[in-house]
Amino acid sequence: MFDWERKKFVRIMGIDPGIEIVGFAILDQCGNNFKPVDYGSIRTESKLSTATRLKQIYDACTTLFENYHPEVVAIEKLFFNKNEKTAMIVGQARGVIMLAAEEAGATITEYTPGQVKMAVVGYGRAEKKQVQEMVKAILSLPRVPKPDDVADALAIAICEAHSSQVARGWRGVLK
Repeated sequence: MFDWERKKFVRIMGIDPGIEIVGFAILDQCGNNFKPVDYGSIRTESKLSTATRLKQIYDACTTLFENYHPEVVAIEKLFFNKNEKTAMIVGQARGVIMLAAEEAGATITEYTPGQVKMAVVGYGRAEKKQVQEMVKAILSLPRVPKPDDVADALAIAICEAHSSQVARGWRGVLK
């Protein structure tokens, strides 16, 4: 059993942005060890105005940052969407999430869906189900988290953990 109390770890928050559902995940990482701290979703109702929904997302993220103090916030990059209206609204949600992270003093990183799939599965065109099963296996979870946005947020956090290990060159992680 890994002794989390005696090791220095990095707290990472992964976010799968959206306007209806924002998936979030908080992981502690020490070397090759990952410990899920919390994960879930922020939901907004479609009957509300876009401005109200964005404020709800901002407020919920601010509360998460205050409660968990992530050092790094990894967020999925917006990929080209055929529906321009949806892409614009999700872009706005990303903006308020990034603002809340910046105000909290967290380092912000961004990853494309392909980068996340490569980091978690080892194949940039992996199917969603493959990513979900690997998230479950890597984190020793009893089941795949639902909704899909939550599993995606965990995958984004894992991607950041793998990417930051390479970037840090393991400096200071195993002290």
